[in-house]
Amino acid sequence: MDLIIATNNEHKLDEYRALLKGYDIKIYSPNDLNLKFNPIENGKTYQANSLLKARALQKLTRLAILADDSGFEIDALDGFPGLYSNRFAKKFNNQKEANLSLIEKTKGLNKKARFICALTLINVEEEPLFFVGVANGQILDRLYGEEGFGYDPIFYSNDVSKPFGELSMEEKNRCSHRYKAIKEVIKYLLENNLIKAL
Repeated sequence: MDLIIATNNEHKLDEYRALLKGYDIKIYSPNDLNLKFNPIENGKTYQANSLLKARALQKLTRLAILADDSGFEIDALDGFPGLYSNRFAKKFNNQKEANLSLIEKTKGLNKKARFICALTLINVEEEPLFFVGVANGQILDRLYGEEGFGYDPIFYSNDVSKPFGELSMEEKNRCSHRYKAIKEVIKYLLENNLIKAL
């Protein structure tokens, strides 16, 4: 199966390549196929945004497309930054500053937090297919580790009782929100004989 991941984010691409290893899936990025891909993400939900990305790429190719939208939600901040996780980070000089800002905002508050990943798979069935993965945990009071990217250094995973920032990619790929969502995609593709394990 040929599959385009609807992202220009190299970190995400690396994660997807690792997560889909071991199946007869050839993964492409829009850049690999010289596709100009820069969709406007103005959906009101993660699912809506992932569908917007998938539809934008669908205008350029007939290959199977997997698009995601993900976010980091903090209960004490009413789910913020959530849908705006990427845009919030871009307000700062770097991700570290964004992470420190969230630590400051949550001082003395409930630390419950989660990562959410909503996936849309199109050009496989007539209608889009949707999958969701959630990684529950809490926001930390300082930055941890040198691994990961984005909000990983300030997220403590309940699944593995460690910060994401201290996990290797292999460890993270066994418990992350993206792993949980892609596991459902793989299950669907296997059950429908669209892919096979190598």
